[in-house]
Order: sequence, then structure tokens, then C-alpha cells
Amino acid sequence: MARPPLLLPKTILPRPPKPDLMPHHAKLYLVTRQEMEKWELATLAPYAAKSAQSRGRVREEKEHPYRTAFQRDRDRIVHSTAFRRLEYKTQVFVNHEGDYYRTRLTHSLETSQIARAIAKALGLNSDLVETITLAHDLGHTPFGHAGEDELKELMKDHMGFDHNLQSLRIVDYLEERYPDFRGLNLTYESRSGLFKHPELVEEANRRDMGPFELFNSPSLESQAVDLADEIAYDNHDVDDGLTSGLISETDLAKLELWRYAKQRVLKRAISNPEVRRYQIIRGLINLEVTDLLNQSARNIRKANIRKPEHALKIPRFAVSFSSELTKKREALRAFLREKLYRHYRVVRMSDKARRFIRALFEVYLSRPEQLPPGSQRRLKTEGAHRVICDYIAGMTDRYAQDEYRKFFEPYEKV
Repeated sequence: MARPPLLLPKTILPRPPKPDLMPHHAKLYLVTRQEMEKWELATLAPYAAKSAQSRGRVREEKEHPYRTAFQRDRDRIVHSTAFRRLEYKTQVFVNHEGDYYRTRLTHSLETSQIARAIAKALGLNSDLVETITLAHDLGHTPFGHAGEDELKELMKDHMGFDHNLQSLRIVDYLEERYPDFRGLNLTYESRSGLFKHPELVEEANRRDMGPFELFNSPSLESQAVDLADEIAYDNHDVDDGLTSGLISETDLAKLELWRYAKQRVLKRAISNPEVRRYQIIRGLINLEVTDLLNQSARNIRKANIRKPEHALKIPRFAVSFSSELTKKREALRAFLREKLYRHYRVVRMSDKARRFIRALFEVYLSRPEQLPPGSQRRLKTEGAHRVICDYIAGMTDRYAQDEYRKFFEPYEKV
């Protein structure tokens, strides 16, 4: 027997009066924040977060007349210094390897597009999803995971380092944009959405970064971002790997997912190999998103999630892939780990990046007065290790390389 479809509310957009009833001198129709909030309540799924029901900000602020709370959060992220720096923070390929490869900024934008599509189809709050997506990589170090691994090692005896907690630290404290408070003063939902796992919530509370309510699983909006991140990350690493020549389509032909997507594309006569490759990767993304939507709808129905807080209590993500696709995706991820991330050129890049990070950390630690004045002012209250960690984590690849040259090349101007 066919399963009944998941019932989601129909979309009802606020509309101006009919054109034929409007006099020529009629005022421009403006949609206010209150109307947007009513639209959310009327059209989003019952389990979606609603901006009018937000738990608010740490520091109370007057609401904006034409933007919801989550829209203001998103805009604050976009205008932040940390977000702009993502343009020159890389993932697998460091900045000087070429300007084609994904950066943290392009990755965040690509993830946001996928996450918004997932949110719209599931009736989730796409404004909150976009906010979490654009903020989720703010805490990443220069030189991708190699930089993070080195900072973790350097900070292991000083409260550690985690890019998720660093993202929260940035939006709560390190960004300086407002005269009355430090940080961006985001809503509780945007801040807590940065956490994928309950262990991070416990650690944030232990560091007095909360308080945050403990959960078994994060909000559905946060789950959608996490899975969209995986989809974007894997498929775009395939694209970058092919462009770099580190992997080949012959290697990928061993994977069922790739063969399936390629077979569908080959039904169309596409002579341009770059266009054909793009269409294959596009097909992979579409396949994964479609599977995720269908499986997530079944999960939400089975778990009887009817309110946002219900999702926090279930032991596993409701937003997920089917078990069949999960196995096929694991084969793809194992392939990337073996053929791309462990490729000797990538290992060389990673090892060089770690040397950059360690050398910079040690030179700052030996003489903290070499830090810029803003960082020096925090040394007495926060300690040299944390201040240096914040400073290095905020660097772009290019800036870190420039700093390295200034310290270690004798004829470079300081």
C-alpha cells in the first residue's frame, strides 16, 4: 500500500490589492515584519522554527520594521569581517595552487543554495537555514583541515580548538560592529544551530559560551545545513579533484554513484567534456537531494515531529539519506579519502600548511608584543595561547603566508 504523502501547508504569499482596483496614486505596498511573521506561521511546517517565536538575543534589541529576526541574523553574517575572509580561506587546495578551486566562501554559498532548496521542500525556515549555512564555516582556520589539526595540537593543553566553537566565538565575541556590545548578538536559534552534536553543546556550556539547552539531535534547520554541507563538500571535491588531475574519471568509474549519474548524462549527446562533467556532478547533487527529501519526509512522519522541540529529543537525525544511498555515498567518501585527501601532493600541501601555522604560533608566543594592538590588549585577561589562536584562526591563507615571509625571510619588509 502506498504511503500517504507528507502534508505540508500550502504556500500563501501576502499580495497587494488587485492592479485594476488600485488608483494611479496608490501607495507602494510594503510587507512588514509582522506580515512576514504571520506568513511563516501560516505556511511553514508545524515543526519549522518561526522567527516570531525566537528565544531572542542575549542583549535585547528593538525589532526591525521590515526584516524578521532570522533575516537580520543572516545580514549580520554577510556584513561581518569573518565572512569576507572566507574568500581566501581554502579547503583542500591552498590559495596559491590556483583560483579555480573552491574556497570557504564559494563552498558556503553553494551549500546555502542546496540547504535552502531542502528547507523550502520540507517546509523549514529557509531564512534560519541560510543564516546557519553562511555562519557555519566562519571558525575555520587558513589552509583547511590541516590548519585546524595543527591548532588543535597547539591548543590541546589550553582548552583546545574546534571550528564550530570558534564560529560561535566569532559571532558572540570577536566581531566588533556595534557600540553597545561585542559580537553580532544573533538569536538563540542561529547560535545553537552552529552545533551538530550534543557534545559541542556541553563543551560550549563548560566554557561559559551558553547557556544552551542540551539536545539529542539539533534543530531540523541545523540538520538540513549539515547534510547540505556534506552534499556540497563531496561533490565539489570531486570536481576540484578532476580539475587538478589528482583523480580521473577512470578512477571514478569504479563507483556506482558515478556510473549511474554518468549513464543518465550519456543519453544526451554532449560533446564538450567539461559540460559533460558538470552535468554528471549536477546529477549527483540532484540525486542526493531528492533521496534526502523523500527519506526525511518519511522520518519526520514516523517520528511524529509536530513541533520544533520534538526534533531535539529524537536520538538520530530526522533529516537523512536512505540507507541504500548512505552506503553508496560512503563508497564515494572512502574513495575521496584514499585518492584525493591522501594524494602525495595534497599531503605535501597539508604538511607545509601545518609548518606555517606552528612557526607563526611559536614566534608570537615567544614575543606576544609582535601581535597587533587589538590582540595585545586581550593578553592579560584571556592569555597568550587563546589570543594567538584567535588571531591565527582568523587569518586567510594569503595573510598567513605573508606573515610567514615577514618573520622568516630576511629581506621581506615587516
